[in-house]
Amino acid sequence: MVELSVILPVFNEQDNLVSLYGELVSVLDSLDRSYEILFIDDGSHDQSLKHLKEIQAADPRVSVLEFRRNFGQTAALAAGLRSSTGEVVVTMDADRQNDPADIPALLAAIDQGDDLVCGWRHERKDGFWLRLLPSRIANYLISITTEVKLHDYGCTLKAMRRDVADNLRLYGEMHRFIPAIANWYGVQMSEIKVNHRPRTAGVSKYGISRTFRVLLDLLTVKFLLGYSHRPIQFFGSIGLALSFAGSLILGWLAFERIFLGVPVGDRPLIFLGILLLLAGLQFISVGLFAELQARTYHESQDKQIYEIRRVYRADEPNKPTVS
Repeated sequence: MVELSVILPVFNEQDNLVSLYGELVSVLDSLDRSYEILFIDDGSHDQSLKHLKEIQAADPRVSVLEFRRNFGQTAALAAGLRSSTGEVVVTMDADRQNDPADIPALLAAIDQGDDLVCGWRHERKDGFWLRLLPSRIANYLISITTEVKLHDYGCTLKAMRRDVADNLRLYGEMHRFIPAIANWYGVQMSEIKVNHRPRTAGVSKYGISRTFRVLLDLLTVKFLLGYSHRPIQFFGSIGLALSFAGSLILGWLAFERIFLGVPVGDRPLIFLGILLLLAGLQFISVGLFAELQARTYHESQDKQIYEIRRVYRADEPNKPTVS
């Protein structure tokens, strides 16, 4: 085990990797800590993997994980977290917009007792309409929904202790929800301002379409954080409310028919009452099935959301990895 692991997802960043590696090593060498650097090639179709293999061949502290195809940034970070061995783990982008010079400040906060430290790009060098405005809206929605108040959920630059990294289970677009997920475990968290640099090479992989996927994942995170261990309370509450409303309607119609002699067979209200009652029973049934699914999920085998073709390490440069 080393003291520090640095994880960098890579997707078509051939023009940034050599310079980024030089900056990163310069900063890490000054820390007087043992470290490893993990590049996760997320199905790049440019020369990124070629550059990464050359870097790894010259530096045994570097490992390269090659995905079979593009699985996305969340999967790349999940693979890096699972493969890393450092007591402290730092995640950052490979587009050089995150500044390696901010790593010592993150580690200082960890040394002072924080379990997770999140970067805040307080002066972003991105376009307003396509990047900055959607990000601000997403940050606001995530903060009020998860009740974890942060300025910048989208900043990949973070530092966390080993136990935090080991407990994260990421899929979808959930890498940006790491603070909310970690907060559920009761970690001590802080946010510090970090430098954000303009992109000088390559093309951004983010667009307005990702905002909609984030909103859908936000619903998932809210449910998982609130009800993943007790889904019957979510579905059951809805079911009981619907059943109660349906029962009231049917009860009133029965009262009218029995005691007041009012015909009810041709009244639309009776169909509404039956519909609400059946819908309520269905929600309760779904909650019970969800309880069974939740137990199956927590007790089943841990299945990953990515598949690694091979891992390039100093000791086993081309050994295939069985998933």
